[in-house]
Amino acid sequence: MTKVLLVTGGGRGIGAATALAAARHGWDVAVNYRTNRPRAEAVVDEIENAGGKAAAYRADIADEEAVAAMFSAIDRDFGPITGLVNSAGILGPRGRVDKLEAKALAELFAVNITGMLLCCREAIHRMSRQRGGAGGTIVNLSSVASRLGGAGEGVPYAASKGAVDSLTFGLAQEVIGEGIRVNAVRPGVIDTEIQPPGRVERLGPNLPMKRAGKADEVASAILYLLSDDASYVSGAVFDVSGGR
Repeated sequence: MTKVLLVTGGGRGIGAATALAAARHGWDVAVNYRTNRPRAEAVVDEIENAGGKAAAYRADIADEEAVAAMFSAIDRDFGPITGLVNSAGILGPRGRVDKLEAKALAELFAVNITGMLLCCREAIHRMSRQRGGAGGTIVNLSSVASRLGGAGEGVPYAASKGAVDSLTFGLAQEVIGEGIRVNAVRPGVIDTEIQPPGRVERLGPNLPMKRAGKADEVASAILYLLSDDASYVSGAVFDVSGGR
């Protein structure tokens, strides 16, 4: 059976590293992006130049109609997905809670939680054995911020990732009997462009491993959870955080 993977936020950072690694492991890859088409198409080109199959799909995952249209387009081009990596996310407002504005919070939760749930919904429609699917795997991107709290920098972001942890465990219980495994990876300080300027240099040397992580290191954990090697793993949250 053809393995078809959708990676949301697949044009940059951990999402891009995951898309490229998945292609090397035999997946056909749908690369989702919101605005930066050239970056997503560069990932697609790299996969195709190596002999793989990939395509880029524009969709704001917080937009329900856009998500449904994206999944329909992937059905047309690849067939139903058998893997989903929910990598798309934003940092949201930075600073203390007493400085927050509701508009920024609404955008944060629309992308980091509602968008993830919408993508899970569409994936289940295609994967569930109760709906005629062949089963599948879902991996959600959380963050160690969900247990560290983000005080002074990003409590709302940490809260959104705490919701991802709960979503992962609850959904895993809900759909395991339908042939769908759901897990999460919880990265720490990873050297990608989502990090605020100077944060990697400031925090990396103080971590137990004395450095920030790399996107490829997170992608390796994600590929394990997608693989048959993790066939008895569901509802798990894997820290990839350099020991923090």
